[in-house]
Amino acid sequence: MRRQTIERLLPAMYQRAVTPNSVLAALLDVMETMHAPSEATLASIEDIVAPYRTAEALVPYLIGWVALDHIAAGQGLPIGRLRNLVARSAELAAWRGTARGLCAVLETVTGVAGFTVSEPEDRPFHLVVRVPPDAVHQIDLIRRVVEAEKPAATTCAVTPAAGEE
Repeated sequence: MRRQTIERLLPAMYQRAVTPNSVLAALLDVMETMHAPSEATLASIEDIVAPYRTAEALVPYLIGWVALDHIAAGQGLPIGRLRNLVARSAELAAWRGTARGLCAVLETVTGVAGFTVSEPEDRPFHLVVRVPPDAVHQIDLIRRVVEAEKPAATTCAVTPAAGEE
């Protein structure tokens, strides 16, 4: 807040007492200086919740804020993938519990496209998640994510895509 703005907020008697080199003038200068960091933060407040502009230290908070901490916690995911999770959180929430949603979260967490989810006709409530070749080295992470994101009443198998076993 600028010194002049603070001064206008004072009662009229104090405003008249503000003269150059007075104690009150010095106090107003100090108040302006003390407000500067807060003013700078408030001027760019949207950066705090923008996944690609926020400070790296705030990304785990945002992950929890969008209710994806059960996926990211303790996984050691690169910061870019965590930012992608936050950025895609609305889409992921909209498709949660579906094959499309499971593939989307797996692609976001691993950074690899090409996951497929199917339900064999002879085995209802069982999902088969096929892992693309480029993501096979992340199979433990994939299994943890599938277990957390699949519908509760289903069983699942996570396997490499056909011909990759």
